[in-house]
Amino acid sequence: MTSAMTPGADFLAATTVRLAGRGTGIDAADVALLAAAGGDGVLWQHEGFGLAGRGVALRIELPRGLTDTAAVAGVAASLAAIRRSDDMAGPGTGAMALGALPFARDAPGVLVVPRVVIGRCDGEAWITTVAGRGGAPSAARLAERMAADALGGFTDSRPAPSQFTLASVMDHEAWGELVAGAVARIADGALGKVVLARRVDVTANRPFVTSDVLSRLLALYPTCMVFRVGGFLGASPELLIERRGAHVASHPLAGTIGRSGDLATDEALIAGLLASAKERREHAYVIDGLRRTLGPLCDSLDVPAKPTVLELRNVSHLATRLSGLLTAVPDAPARLCGSPGGPGRGGSQSVPSGYDRPHPGLRVPSALQLVAKVHPTPAVGGTPTDEALAYISEVEGFDRGRYAGPVGWMDSRGDGSWAIGLRSADVDGDHASMYAGVGVVAGSRPGTELEETQLKLQALLAALVRP
Repeated sequence: MTSAMTPGADFLAATTVRLAGRGTGIDAADVALLAAAGGDGVLWQHEGFGLAGRGVALRIELPRGLTDTAAVAGVAASLAAIRRSDDMAGPGTGAMALGALPFARDAPGVLVVPRVVIGRCDGEAWITTVAGRGGAPSAARLAERMAADALGGFTDSRPAPSQFTLASVMDHEAWGELVAGAVARIADGALGKVVLARRVDVTANRPFVTSDVLSRLLALYPTCMVFRVGGFLGASPELLIERRGAHVASHPLAGTIGRSGDLATDEALIAGLLASAKERREHAYVIDGLRRTLGPLCDSLDVPAKPTVLELRNVSHLATRLSGLLTAVPDAPARLCGSPGGPGRGGSQSVPSGYDRPHPGLRVPSALQLVAKVHPTPAVGGTPTDEALAYISEVEGFDRGRYAGPVGWMDSRGDGSWAIGLRSADVDGDHASMYAGVGVVAGSRPGTELEETQLKLQALLAALVRP
């Protein structure tokens, strides 16, 4: 294993090849990528695009999380320093970093460059190997094994658990009091909105089989971003940041109503959601916050005047898709993570920043730099941001860890996609912690907010708990 410090990314080489004949099946099936990821590899799957990785070629540390602008910029530099040789280009090809970062901006985080990644997009499939000197043969063997698993189907031989015990970290009455207290704080004018979360722990009689859990999430939530990074997994409906060249997009959600399964009833529920002043106010805080953070980074930012509705299996959300063209700024070389001026130690080699360059001498921010600018949005924190985060830390009763933090990937061009780690769980052996949150604003009612968390928890309950 290599790290961002010993040796550096410049010792590595990435080779991407198109899976032409062998890609048949991989290029069209979510389950093929899940099989390629095996029992513990990383997975990112969103509709027609997916990545499955195994092994670790490089670990990129963010000791101070997203607050260290030099370290965040250095991630693109580290990826760009990996020499590449390939027969195709495009987002998700070549060396890339994947990870799930903590909710707390200043908490240490780690991104991993897998030794092997199988990807697919719009009917194409490819495989990338990243290896240091002398490591190419073992990386090639891992690539062959992953391709065989993808085509033949990977099956975890361990028996799935069949008995489960559930426990809420905070009982319903206490959580209702928590919501009521937040409403009172909002009425005092200290907050406009604060997002409060519940944690529910599940203990099983045997270790969870996470590949089975992911398979169910893919089937239940085909339009969501399904992911696994270490023991953190989920099916997030909320796109935090996507960058393709100079184009940026975000698809925040805020405002929720349950679904009944009856068409006429659901139409009435959605009409009520769109007409609700309380739900529209909760949504507006999020859109206004993103407009303030993304707007100054863009030549143009399109923000629709009215939200639409995103319908999932058991809930509907107010949603607004923002899209823009990033402003190009004068280029400057970024230093490889581990060089003087960066977060680690190493040589003084200066490398290209890895950002997309729309014109010579110009660059735009990388996907991870954009994440650092906007996280946490009012969709998962609140507004004003600092006051809401302080309140969450004071009253919530647990460390969110990676729940509601950024989860996703970035390649050496700075392109990438990052979701908010919602509808998620931390799984460790026979234990899992599930999370769900609600946006509390003026007019929020404790009973209604409790029901919303229960609806959101159903996503992971349906995948984890199979008696």
